[in-house]
Amino acid sequence: MEVHNAATGLNSSISDQEFSLFQRYFHEHIGLQLTSVKKPLLCGRLSKRLNALGLDSYRAYYNLLVSKSGGEERETAIDLITTHETYFFREPKHFELLQSKVIPSLHASPELRVWSAASSTGEEAYTLAMVLDSFRSPKPWSITASDISRQVLVNAQRGLYPMSRGERIPAHYLKRYCLRGNGRYSGYFMVESALRARVDFVPGNLTQSENNLGLFDVILLRNVLIYFDPPTKLLVLHNVMERLKPGGWLMVGHSESLHDTRLPLELITPSVYRKVGV
Repeated sequence: MEVHNAATGLNSSISDQEFSLFQRYFHEHIGLQLTSVKKPLLCGRLSKRLNALGLDSYRAYYNLLVSKSGGEERETAIDLITTHETYFFREPKHFELLQSKVIPSLHASPELRVWSAASSTGEEAYTLAMVLDSFRSPKPWSITASDISRQVLVNAQRGLYPMSRGERIPAHYLKRYCLRGNGRYSGYFMVESALRARVDFVPGNLTQSENNLGLFDVILLRNVLIYFDPPTKLLVLHNVMERLKPGGWLMVGHSESLHDTRLPLELITPSVYRKVGV
């Protein structure tokens, strides 16, 4: 079977053999599981790079990715193929729980450390910052936000978003922490600089151990496990669990479950766990 990308005018098609090369490539590098139904998605996202580079086949593009000179293009391909759907205060029950239970339970902690894993364009991290600044300050707290895509991290650090992306931010947070853009930034808002400074955005691959990050009291690993096959999902969870303090809180997406992982986790409420151990 071959898929022709008529939408872009690309005079080439991707064969099953070529698609299998990309399946293996993205699985080995970022743990992403691309099933056969994702073939049109891959063509739609990568065909623009073939056109831009003047390449006439997906095999030629694959050869570029695996070449010694393909480092920059590898980052571009990973950025294109990974999904960055997110928004402020997504799955709000998690942030309500942080406010009502998690932050109070860590009141005696010298510094409350939170990791927004797979943070994408930063909405989750800045949502956390708003909640922590409101309910933890002036006691110390910090947020580390990581993602496989360096480009989305650049965008996240800017903290600049279309006004439509702020629709879910409660009015009092929007007024306190966000600035409405003027002139060429009309129709946008920016997270205030003091709050942006409290979030450390770093590149990270969840399929690799992140020992340099230290340990965290709370980790958000939401809506990312669904993109991995079972072995990779377990690998990611083990890597994340290494960074979670005993008694620390782990939050996953509401559609994700960890019941078959046999990890030292106690279910607190659907999608919220605590690490068991002393």
